[in-house]
Amino acid sequence: MPELPEVETYVRELAPELAGRQVLGARVNWSRTIATPDAEHFPGLIAGQRFVTFGRRGKYMLLGLASGMTLIVHLRMTGHLRVEAGDAVIDQHTHVVMPLDDGRLLLFQDSRKFGRIWLVPDVEVVLARLGPEPLEDSFTVDGFGVRLNGRAASIKTLLLDQSIVAGVGNIYADEALFRAGILPARAAGTLEAGEVAALHAAIRAVLEEGIAKAGSSLGKSGLQNYVRPGGELGGFQDEFKVFRRTGLPCPVCGTPVERIVLGQRSTHFCPVCQR
Repeated sequence: MPELPEVETYVRELAPELAGRQVLGARVNWSRTIATPDAEHFPGLIAGQRFVTFGRRGKYMLLGLASGMTLIVHLRMTGHLRVEAGDAVIDQHTHVVMPLDDGRLLLFQDSRKFGRIWLVPDVEVVLARLGPEPLEDSFTVDGFGVRLNGRAASIKTLLLDQSIVAGVGNIYADEALFRAGILPARAAGTLEAGEVAALHAAIRAVLEEGIAKAGSSLGKSGLQNYVRPGGELGGFQDEFKVFRRTGLPCPVCGTPVERIVLGQRSTHFCPVCQR
């Protein structure tokens, strides 16, 4: 689940905890968590590495190391990366343990085991297929329109395609389409210029608001799919207009929000405000 606002929150909040810290080694408890290199060689390669830069590309965290290598982390659905005390309990969902030079531990936890970690000299090996960053100048209205032009797939499905725009997932796609007044099932290639511009602006707006609220935490207490690195909840879930509001009144017109499935993903919309 973690989308651009959640990953951005992770990067911003981990940076002051990890800046200048050196990794002393690693223990890998679930080998498939390590995508590159393999789990056998990862501990030896990460040992002695020092964190110096912190960034994000789409839904990927980019933790730059003094050696020039980058530790790339993708949380997928239920991953968590956090810094804990040296005597922290290592539970069954903690798949990678990295001791730091200040006595604390950098832990990667993931109950669903879909999250992945890469240690690479060139980030493009992992990131080459990603589309433009939606909050950067490279994401232009014209370029966005070109990527949608002639496409028969639904606009919701294409918004989830990371080669179209990087970092948007189910939550922020639904919310952006509502703000732009566009039906999620609409064929992307049928959007007119004004609609493309409205959707472009809506994508940026919901992502910026998501970052300001430190992301969206969903699920029951203690079982949230996303919490901040320190364990706090995000706050954007309190701002949802349509996402997971099936049957509740649209905040604009009062019509019950509807849910359909597009591309095997739950999709929420107002049948009156979005045409």
